[in-house]
Amino acid sequence: MSEFKILMPKLGESVQEATITKWFVKEGDTIEEDDPVFEVATDKVDSEIPSPVDGVISKILFQEDALVPVGEVVAIVKIDGDGDDTTEDAAQATDKETEAPAPTSEVETEAKAEESQPAESAKSASVKTTATRFYSPLVKSIAEKENISLEELETIQGSGQNGRVQKNDLLKYLEDKKSGKAQPEIATTASTSEEVKPSAPKISPSIGANEQIIEMDRVRKLIADHMVRSKQTSPHVTSVVEVDVTNLVLWRKKVKDQFQEKYGEKITFMPVFTEAVAKALMEFPIVNSSVDGDKIILHKSANVAIAVAKPDGNLVVPVIKEAEQKNLLGITKNLNELAEGARNNKLKPDAYQGGTFTITNFGSFRNVIGTPIINQPQVAILATGTIEKKPAVMETPTGDVIVVRHKMFLSLSYDHRVIDGAMGGAFVRRIGDILEAFDINREI
Repeated sequence: MSEFKILMPKLGESVQEATITKWFVKEGDTIEEDDPVFEVATDKVDSEIPSPVDGVISKILFQEDALVPVGEVVAIVKIDGDGDDTTEDAAQATDKETEAPAPTSEVETEAKAEESQPAESAKSASVKTTATRFYSPLVKSIAEKENISLEELETIQGSGQNGRVQKNDLLKYLEDKKSGKAQPEIATTASTSEEVKPSAPKISPSIGANEQIIEMDRVRKLIADHMVRSKQTSPHVTSVVEVDVTNLVLWRKKVKDQFQEKYGEKITFMPVFTEAVAKALMEFPIVNSSVDGDKIILHKSANVAIAVAKPDGNLVVPVIKEAEQKNLLGITKNLNELAEGARNNKLKPDAYQGGTFTITNFGSFRNVIGTPIINQPQVAILATGTIEKKPAVMETPTGDVIVVRHKMFLSLSYDHRVIDGAMGGAFVRRIGDILEAFDINREI
């Protein structure tokens, strides 16, 4: 019998940890490949994680509600075999490709040393939920040996990714402490390439006898934190255009029944919006980018994330990969599958990864316009408003006339660090021009 280690998967570019909300198995259970093993939650998604192998659950290393870093071993599965661990090693190597690479060879050396330490117990897992950042088994072992409490450990400035305290950080702290040089510092989870921003002061409202207090649930807390971080990270600017989508409305009304009968898919306006956005992104590559410190990363594919409202009122953002390479039918099928899977929590983590731009549909709530918050680490997000009939002035050979047209607002929020007003305005106007030029006689 050989062992296979199930790791905490990476659920998005900016996600470094996730909470285990539910175990579907217990130690000793027999599982088959693709059987759900546990459920995880981040500020982006709640997702069931399937087993990549057949076998028996020999050990569960974290309890429910434990906050677990990406790449950490969460369970061990015994699998049939002759003792050859090649399959296991290959699978683990594949999983580890999703982890953020260490910035230096020194860190890689330390990581290998840390991986050689025994797996943490369930008791250790509960300790992690009280800490503000992750500590490796090696660091915890040294801290315990040197009588360093968790509170004191939290004051040590870490040099690792996301402010992680590494072995050398702790050893230097102990050396300085013995020599009287150590001064407690405020630990930060910001990466070394990001500016550390002061937290906003807490403002407590007055509470009267008739007020009701509602505790935020876990998802709402995560969303709130994600939104605050986005506003602190990116200086938001919003540009708005009004678009005449009469041709699009009349075309959809004409073909929607035929489209569903022919392809078995409902055609909404969102696939057309996605198609227009993907085309515009290829013309404005700076909008299809991310920021890493003082570097701009240009993405080659238009991976368009679509905000989907779930029955519980929360939003998730599955991604249409390489939208610029898909036709309208392909986008429609992909979008319908993602929307259905997201509403029923049936999507795999990969469905939420790799987004380079986001569309959120305010119009589905009959909102005319909105100023959405950027979905980090992207640099722009488009809000589509409701489509309304409006009087409009049109030029004719005999003079101007007032006619009824179908119109909507598009609003683009963008990161002013990399996108100036001229670029943001030109981009959203280009999307509007594409939609206004929609061919009413387009074949399906």
